[in-house]
Amino acid sequence: MECKRIRNQLLLVVLLLATAGCATTSPETAQTAKDSAPEAAVPFVSEADSPAPVAAAAAKPERSKPHATFDEEAASNGSDIWARIRAGFSVPPLDSPLVEREARWFANNPEYMQRMMERASLYLYYIVDEVDKRGMPMEIALLPAIESAYKANAYSRARASGLWQFIPSTGRLYGLKANWWYDGRRDVQASTQAALDYLEKLYNDFDGDWHLAIAAYNAGEGRVMRARAQNRRKGKPDSYTDLKQLKAETRHYVPKLMAMVSIVADPAKYGVQLAAIPDEPYFARVETGSQVDLGIVAKLVDLSVDDLQDINPGYRRWATDPNGPHHLLVPADKKEALIEGLSNLPEEDRIQWQHHAVKRGETLSEIGRRYGLDVGTLRTANNLRSNLLRVGQDLLIPISSRPITVAAVRTNYKSSASIAQRGQPVVHRVRRGDTLSSIARRYNVMVHQLAKWNFISVNGILRLGQKLKIWPKGAPTAAIEDPTPKG
Repeated sequence: MECKRIRNQLLLVVLLLATAGCATTSPETAQTAKDSAPEAAVPFVSEADSPAPVAAAAAKPERSKPHATFDEEAASNGSDIWARIRAGFSVPPLDSPLVEREARWFANNPEYMQRMMERASLYLYYIVDEVDKRGMPMEIALLPAIESAYKANAYSRARASGLWQFIPSTGRLYGLKANWWYDGRRDVQASTQAALDYLEKLYNDFDGDWHLAIAAYNAGEGRVMRARAQNRRKGKPDSYTDLKQLKAETRHYVPKLMAMVSIVADPAKYGVQLAAIPDEPYFARVETGSQVDLGIVAKLVDLSVDDLQDINPGYRRWATDPNGPHHLLVPADKKEALIEGLSNLPEEDRIQWQHHAVKRGETLSEIGRRYGLDVGTLRTANNLRSNLLRVGQDLLIPISSRPITVAAVRTNYKSSASIAQRGQPVVHRVRRGDTLSSIARRYNVMVHQLAKWNFISVNGILRLGQKLKIWPKGAPTAAIEDPTPKG
């Protein structure tokens, strides 16, 4: 009897387990459901920081984010700028198939992405910090990726320039000074402040709609407002995705930004590896007090002139603007060295000069072309009230003090100085924006020498990629062979 009772109890347990099994999803079924459901947002954790597994939050977050949610406290304590950016995403997702298409383009061009992130490493902390101070969404910090690919000296066919691609008129409207010496549109700090001012204005103009504000940054607020008004007259909705009459560039503009946001939010999804950029300042600002030669500054802080210009692209010449701004950006660890160096540098040594004796028939414009200077600069440097010159008059010519180094020349030689000492030429490959004057100034040679060495006219047009031979120490006549066939 006792055995029968135990057997009945066992049968009851089996029946209960079978019943419970009917209500339990099998592993295969669960995996199928997971694959068919929308992908859940999960916290991003880098391999270097991999902590214990994060438990899913049961409560609904106070504010929904357009992409993955992140631990903001962990982001603020981390050393990676991307975590800080992700934590600040707040622009609503854009319902457009173009977003995924643009994201795939970025993902399928890894070399482009790598170069862009390398450039971004110089400026991104500053931009992120300024966006953060204003309480703006962190998507805005990625806008230069779409505007200029983080090229601080980018220049477009529409005459837009800099990280944020200001055209001259809008630059003037937002206080960006531009002249022969300096272009505020290329100044990292000045242009960022102007761009954020403009975006805040657009955000208010469009009643807090970031999609419309960002579109207006590309197309102009007037064009977007007219498109919205046209839709309303026809009884159509007037959100960004409904404005079909906008130009194709503007219709793709916001999706491009949101595509970059998607990649930064989840780089692993797209197979993208973001460059490691610390969440700390790359550069520091130093007030110089007056005009100073960039070559002298480079020597004071033991930095190549090209590296100095990379973070000071607003200065278009070899020195800062004599009328200001009087400041320079240097790598953060070079700040004290520059302050000390400038404090010990006599005022008369801040700019290097050479003398030019006026010859019969010479004019200021001809002398300016020879040295790569404009007439206004020559008049200012020599305190001239007019363009009239007299024979034998001594003119002061400001020249660059840049040393000829591998970094400055960007050649494949071991040392430009040693090459010059051996009587061999430096080979310069012509880049966009190069002129005979700018190349001559870089190597501290005369324009007529450069033209003679390469058998070209002083007024000749250079081709991109053209190779020019240069003898910084002066070339013996026998060393130059005319490639032109004789006879």
